[in-house]
Parts: sequence; C-alpha cells; structure tokens
Amino acid sequence: MTEKNKLAVGLFGNHQDAESAVKELQKSGFDMKKLSVVGKDYHTEENVVGYYNTGDRMATWGKLGLFWGWIWGILFGSAFFIIPGIGAVMVGGPLVSWVIGALETAVVIGGLTALGGALASIGIPKDSVLRYETALKADKFMLIVHGTVQEVESARNILMQNKAEEAAVHETTIG
Repeated sequence: MTEKNKLAVGLFGNHQDAESAVKELQKSGFDMKKLSVVGKDYHTEENVVGYYNTGDRMATWGKLGLFWGWIWGILFGSAFFIIPGIGAVMVGGPLVSWVIGALETAVVIGGLTALGGALASIGIPKDSVLRYETALKADKFMLIVHGTVQEVESARNILMQNKAEEAAVHETTIG
C-alpha cells in the first residue's frame, strides 16, 4: 500500500521569515525539489523590476532581487507572473509547472486566478485557496512543502518554528 502524500502551506509576514524557514528546511535535509515559494515583488517607479533566464543563469532586479535570486538558485523552477487582482508574483519550485498546467489546460476554477486554479488542482480546498490568494495580495509569502505524511509534519513544525503565521496541512492529488 502506498503512503498518502500531503502538503503544508505556510504563510509568512515577510521575506526574512520565509527565507529563514527555507534555510532550516534545507539544513534539516528536506528535498528542495518538494518546496515552492510564492510572493509578490515590490517595486516603485524608480526601481526597475525585471527577470530573465539565459540557459541555466537567471537574474532578477527589484527590491527583493537578492532574496529571489537565492530562492531560485536552490529550488527547481522559477517564474514571474502578472496575475490580475494580485499583481507581479514570483514563484519558485514545482508550483511553477502546476500554474503553467492550469493555464494550458484552462483549469481556472470560478473566481480563482491561475495561481488559485493551480493550488486547487493539487488538492487545496477552495476556501483555503481564497485565503492564500488574499494573503498574497496583502504582501505575505507562501511556502508549500509536499511529501509523505512524516515529511510534511516535520516541515510544518519547521515552518511554525520560523514564524509562520499559519501552517495548514492538506491532502494532495500529486504524487
């Protein structure tokens, strides 16, 4: 019998706390290919915000350029999306392919953005998806970890120890 997989979603009030949690997960041996980070990038008219990818080299500018550069260096996959109602959203990790999959297959569920559709498609309940989208609009950062029940519970504890405002565990539809 195969073990059920779960995922934990942690919300953080700032990028420093999210970064601290990622570092602790990395230090504990958590598989970084099972971690996604989502947050808005901040910009003003005086600061250029950009993103490019050339081969295996990628760069970003903006107020949080160093943070995103570091995150994208350790996670598998990176993207920059303009999501109506949320704004400029940076995504790192497997969630990138889930968002692209939601866009390509038009799996955007009524009232949800492409990001929300991706979250719903991996098993997160719609009411939680709406809460997470609202948190992103309020400039929070979201870390999503997936794995076995034991891996997710361990990761959830690390999220909470690193100032996650909340860390909810959900059943998942991904392997």
